[in-house]
Amino acid sequence: MTDCTDIAKRDAWHPKLLVPPSFAPGSFALGCVRRHRIGAELWVHLVDHPYVARACATRLALAILPLLVLSACSSSGRAAGSFEPGEELPGGETTNTLLLGENAFIRPASNIAEENEPLFFSGNSFFNQPWVQAPASTESRDGLGPLFNARSCAACHFRDGRGRPPLEPEEPFLGLLLRLSIDGQSEHDVDQPERDVDALGHGQPIAEPSYGLQLQPFSVADVPAEARPEVHYQEIHGTYADGEPYTLLDPTYTISDLSYGPMHEDLRLSPRVAPAVVGLGLLEAIDQVALLELEDSEDVDGDGISGRANWVWDVVQQTWSLGRFGWKAEQPTVRQQSAAAFSGDIGITTTLFPAEGCTEAQPECDSALSGGAPELSDRLLLRVEVYTRLLAVPMRIRANDPEVLRGKQLFHDAQCASCHVPSYVTGADSDLAEVQNQRIWPYTDLLLHDMGEGLSDHRSSFAASGSEWRTPPLWGLGYIEVVNDHNRLLHDGRARGVSEAILWHGGEAQGSKEFFESMPAEDREALVAFINSL
Repeated sequence: MTDCTDIAKRDAWHPKLLVPPSFAPGSFALGCVRRHRIGAELWVHLVDHPYVARACATRLALAILPLLVLSACSSSGRAAGSFEPGEELPGGETTNTLLLGENAFIRPASNIAEENEPLFFSGNSFFNQPWVQAPASTESRDGLGPLFNARSCAACHFRDGRGRPPLEPEEPFLGLLLRLSIDGQSEHDVDQPERDVDALGHGQPIAEPSYGLQLQPFSVADVPAEARPEVHYQEIHGTYADGEPYTLLDPTYTISDLSYGPMHEDLRLSPRVAPAVVGLGLLEAIDQVALLELEDSEDVDGDGISGRANWVWDVVQQTWSLGRFGWKAEQPTVRQQSAAAFSGDIGITTTLFPAEGCTEAQPECDSALSGGAPELSDRLLLRVEVYTRLLAVPMRIRANDPEVLRGKQLFHDAQCASCHVPSYVTGADSDLAEVQNQRIWPYTDLLLHDMGEGLSDHRSSFAASGSEWRTPPLWGLGYIEVVNDHNRLLHDGRARGVSEAILWHGGEAQGSKEFFESMPAEDREALVAFINSL
């Protein structure tokens, strides 16, 4: 019988059935299965394609058609539920194999070049140490605020891991922030990149007039903090097909003690949890062509999946670039993502974002002393950039476990791999040799997908609508509970573990959620075990 590799070699011309050419030749069946529904629709499409029909004829029968799909090949040409050599090292040669447990995210890339080690460890210092109010004797670390969400990067990304929402009513927001805007967007015209528009334009949300683009509940001395945010939850009850009940938490956010007057009547609010920061340099090194070939914005193939890129403004290159980072893929590079976080979260200016961000309603903020212009030099920003680009993804320790492999098969059966694309080979163009030409397993396409009304923040950003979110990478997810002592998932941390995260999926992922709901308990446990093994 013809195998997947043979099909891929013959059919490399077929863009809708194949994953990008950057994948191994055996990638064919993963691309085919992940693009089509289970059922009669899949049968018609498969038999319409001569090579697929011939290769699978001995296995196709209407009575066992779902079983055919479950037998699909993965990115290496093996059955989706089998162990694939190398998948235990999700970051390729960069993978952390030395230090796991609560410190699983803090290691540099295992193949880090000697000349990058000083940059990495210096960047680690500036990532972890707190900033102070200016003026101070520590001139390289002063300039905090005047308004801010945290005093250091590590305050939200503790041990380079994931933040969470407050768990108690009086607990401060740390690791979760609230983006603000009002109806509408600034100019976003991809066809006219030469237009002279401010860097905060180009399709970004329009800032709330008195409070800006982000609520900052902390401040330096003599500057009033903006407000006090709170989150409250309402329980939603549901039942799996086998009768087992479940409960979800639906968050509601309130903002009180407003220091600068009432907020705009058309306020839009978006909660964002700080994600883990491992593997960013590898995601940046994925060839753009490979990601764009996964796009299907008009759902031409009719599979219900319509991932699309978010084109965002690169403030360094002064042009449009593919968004890769942030919950809505709003930043094109690790450098810009880092500079934006310094600006919005800590109140530290850079050459990328030189303004303090005070609004006209905040005179005390505007008159506060600065730590310099900029407060973080390009030299130090480079160190933080190298640090975050070379933080290693930890190895998987259960990759070959039978339950995990059964869960892997179910992951593909449920079409989770349609958006959480398992594997890539990074390109050769990165300025960091460590991340070049690496087979990686991030389980993301970095594209925007409509996740349904239940997860919508009703706030557009560049091309992303309120209900669209970037597919988050899944690598390292199973370490979060050990590293950060919690299991809160999704963009706002509402989900208490993998099962609840899946149950919140809607929109393009509605079919996957329903598939999960219909599984018997032992299959649900296997699927969760697989995701937690990544």
